[in-house]
Amino acid sequence: MAPSTMQAVGVTEYGPIENLRAKEVPKPPKPTDRQMLVQVKAISVNPIDLKVRGGIYDDPPEYYERVKSLTQESPNFHIIGYDGAGVVLETGPEVNHFKAGDDVFYLANPAKQGTYAEEVLVDERHAGHKPQSLDFVQAASMPLTYATAYESLVDRLEIKQGEKAAVLIINGGGGMGSITSQIARNVLKLPIVITTASRPETVEFSRKMGATHVINHRQDIVKQIQDLDLPADTPLKYAFITSRTEQYLGPVADVLVPFGKICSIVQAKFDMYGTQMMSKSLTFAWCWLGTGVYHNYLNDKEEKHHEWYEEMAQLMDQGTIKCHLMQRVRLTAEGIREVHRRLDAGKAIGKIALGVDEPGEGRAFC
Repeated sequence: MAPSTMQAVGVTEYGPIENLRAKEVPKPPKPTDRQMLVQVKAISVNPIDLKVRGGIYDDPPEYYERVKSLTQESPNFHIIGYDGAGVVLETGPEVNHFKAGDDVFYLANPAKQGTYAEEVLVDERHAGHKPQSLDFVQAASMPLTYATAYESLVDRLEIKQGEKAAVLIINGGGGMGSITSQIARNVLKLPIVITTASRPETVEFSRKMGATHVINHRQDIVKQIQDLDLPADTPLKYAFITSRTEQYLGPVADVLVPFGKICSIVQAKFDMYGTQMMSKSLTFAWCWLGTGVYHNYLNDKEEKHHEWYEEMAQLMDQGTIKCHLMQRVRLTAEGIREVHRRLDAGKAIGKIALGVDEPGEGRAFC
């Protein structure tokens, strides 16, 4: 008889990195509807993981009330994690796109148990077939950043492919900025993609990831944009903020042309009063990838994330989009804690992902 339990990594109490630990927990139930049961081969860690683990996640104001049952009911354990890649073990009766044995990459539900586990339930609408050119660790680094970047640029900012316009991306050296710049330049074909980076290695990485211009976010952004002397027929119409919304909103409003658009993915308290937001009739939009599933909102295009992931797999196999994975770690409890430490330090370039077959000590997920 197959074992009824599995190893997972998470928290019984939100707080510091040391609260992350391995635990034996019941396996997920049999998949229903459009769910798939996936054997996890790799995961990646994102800033949202750190916030959830730390008890400070606030994109939805009632988030911890929503997930309270995970820690207050058996097995009293919140499995963290959202990105993953693995092999489909079983499918629900309404699954259309996948079958048992398929290699997949996916995004977990933000209000359910996450991907730091040997097995996970995944909605097929938030999964794609693994790109053939990537291994599981590389594939696990892609879902959250790619879909967030695509939704921000195409759905929120409404950038049209081939549009003669420029975009400014705050923090081009991070996991989010590095995939956003590639989509903007290589998929949407924008002629000018400006990113920010402050270290020689992040400047170099950002250029490699598609930036046509790189400025320093630790210096005067407005002056640096002015000094670029961009062509008049290619207006700086769009901006994407991936760090410190309250810090960058004012300067971004200063450099965008009238009727431009700004999208941010970083929750913050800020005041638009005293900025150029109104005088330029600028549009501000949030992007949170979990909006539809979290609020049970199905009027949006249900299959769009799946379609984006399938398209992304093709783009990666064609070489149009490059994987932004920069560090690989063995998928153990200590490995996950170490990645949380690296991201907490704020010096990571690109993405860090963990795999069960990476070299190192310790049993996977233990």
